Amino acid sequence: MHLHGKGRKERVLPLWKHTSAAVRAWMRTLPTEPTQALLPNRFGQAMSRSGVEERLQRAVSAATSGCPSLRDRNVSPHVVRHSTAMALLQSGVDLAVIALWLGHKDVSTTHQYLEADLAMKERALATLQPPETKAPRYSPKADVLAFLDSL
Repeated sequence: MHLHGKGRKERVLPLWKHTSAAVRAWMRTLPTEPTQALLPNRFGQAMSRSGVEERLQRAVSAATSGCPSLRDRNVSPHVVRHSTAMALLQSGVDLAVIALWLGHKDVSTTHQYLEADLAMKERALATLQPPETKAPRYSPKADVLAFLDSL
C-alpha cells in the first residue's frame, strides 16, 4: 500500500493478505479514478487530519462497549502510530525497519521508542544474574601508609 503522510512523505507498507482483500473489496465500491483517495471524505477528496481524528473517535466510541477502559483514554492517530511502533519493537522487529515503516529519515528519531519501553528494560534485567563476586577489601602497602602519616 502506498501512503502519503505528514510532510507529503510517501510510504510503502506491506499488508496482511486478509487486510489486502478487505482493501480491494472496499476499493471496488469507490469510483475508479487513479487518484481516488482510499478513505475519501463526503466530497470524494482525501480525508483531512481532522476528518481522520473524527472517524477514529467514532471507532473508539463504538469500541467502548467491549472495552470500557477506552472511555478514560485519549486515543488519537498519533497514539495509534506510537502504539503500533511499540508493538513492532516488542515483537522483535528491527529498529531500522520500524524507522522505515514510520517514515523517519534517521533511525535516531525512532530510538525514542527504545527509551520509552520500560517493560523491555525490565525483561532484559530479569534475564541477567547479579554478580556473585565480592570486591576485596583494600589493604594499603606500608609505603602508602608511611606517606599518609607524613602528611
